Amino acid sequence: MAQHVRIYSSDYCPYCARAKALLQRRGVTDYEEIVVDGRPDVRAEMTRITGRTSVPQIFIGTTHVGGSDDLHALDAQGGLVPLLQQG
Repeated sequence: MAQHVRIYSSDYCPYCARAKALLQRRGVTDYEEIVVDGRPDVRAEMTRITGRTSVPQIFIGTTHVGGSDDLHALDAQGGLVPLLQQG
């Protein structure tokens, strides 16, 4: 069973697009995307949960991976696919 993936993003964010592209390359075709554009309450909730104000903010299961650079670093270290496959 694959982990649930949730990503807080913005429609105009190249880092968000880069993160989503990597997830898709790793077989994630169904993820929950929460767009924060024009939604200060949602962005405030993201900031409260993550301690960060920038997007994307990515969760795999209950693990807060971080942003796009964090996701790519996890993948480069060989940790992304195993995390995605935990069930």
